[in-house]
Amino acid sequence: MGIFSSISNAIFGGDEEEAAPAAAAAPAAAPQREAIAGVDVEQRIGSIPGSDKLNWKTSIVDLMKLVQIDPSYANRKELAQELGNAGYSGTAEDNIALHKAVMNKIADAGGIVPADLKD
Repeated sequence: MGIFSSISNAIFGGDEEEAAPAAAAAPAAAPQREAIAGVDVEQRIGSIPGSDKLNWKTSIVDLMKLVQIDPSYANRKELAQELGNAGYSGTAEDNIALHKAVMNKIADAGGIVPADLKD
């Protein structure tokens, strides 16, 4: 599972791979991933405890901290590569672009993302 999948799962719930063992053990109790389509992403992320203390709306580092993913340069670089930016160098401009790329990908999956959080 990649870094983007980890971010998405932290916001919307676990994926089918994580649900499979639980489904085998107890089919009726298997956790289901909530569909991203139609979900107000700003409201969902804003409801995560601690979101009011971090600048997650513009900072990829703060967004990653909020969803409990190590925001190290190596992880941000891996995330950038997952999203098609092989030239990520960790500058402030790169981090802003990476945050927007994450929000755009969530929007592409059907999440409702305010325009000011995307390109």
